[in-house]
Amino acid sequence: MSTPIGRTHARAVETLSLDATDTRNALSAALVRDLANALADCAKDPEVRAIVLTHTGNTFSAGADLRDPPGPDALVGLLRQIVELPKPVVARVTGHVRAGGLGLVAACDIAAASTTATFAFTEVRIGVAPAVISLPVIPRADPRALARYYLTGERFDPAEAVRTGLLTITADDVDEALAPLLDGLRRSSPQALAETKRLLTARVLETFDRDAADLTALSARLFASGQAREGMTAFLEKRDAAWVV
Repeated sequence: MSTPIGRTHARAVETLSLDATDTRNALSAALVRDLANALADCAKDPEVRAIVLTHTGNTFSAGADLRDPPGPDALVGLLRQIVELPKPVVARVTGHVRAGGLGLVAACDIAAASTTATFAFTEVRIGVAPAVISLPVIPRADPRALARYYLTGERFDPAEAVRTGLLTITADDVDEALAPLLDGLRRSSPQALAETKRLLTARVLETFDRDAADLTALSARLFASGQAREGMTAFLEKRDAAWVV
């Protein structure tokens, strides 16, 4: 059976690739399920010291798959799984990241992007809000920057993503930039990595514990609304939504 998740292993690092280029790696129910299963395998595998989360094609992820959405509970579960995983997860981005894809990047412990990557929280343009993905995004990003990009849906570049806290590093050659970081992870003990990650993610997990139920309900309510139906239809039909002036 085919899977939208590719897997390779080299020197204690497991690379998981979002591999559904026909949908621009949109977060479908199948992709979210298979990524969660792959992460669970990595968590149990003593040969895996760290995980690199990357993609095929020119888009890391276009956000939720509007034709086959995973549901807010499943997305919450995936984001929390990345945050709670006892091994570091490193995002490697060489393409475009939109909406829910930014939730995946924010959930990772380290995030690197090439200088050709682009980012946007596009939810407001289809009549919804970046609700569930705020669980990892808000604790890690600059609030003034989020106010701008959440409310406008503007595109921003990797340098801005680094400034706002959404990325760790950007470089022309992302693999060259990641090499010393991955080497550092390989030199670190599994126990030390797990406990250090626990320290670093404690406040993010507090946000999940406090807000996950409310944000899941908000997401479900907005996606069921008339404005969201119009926004998603307009997006699929490649036209302006009715409210555009």
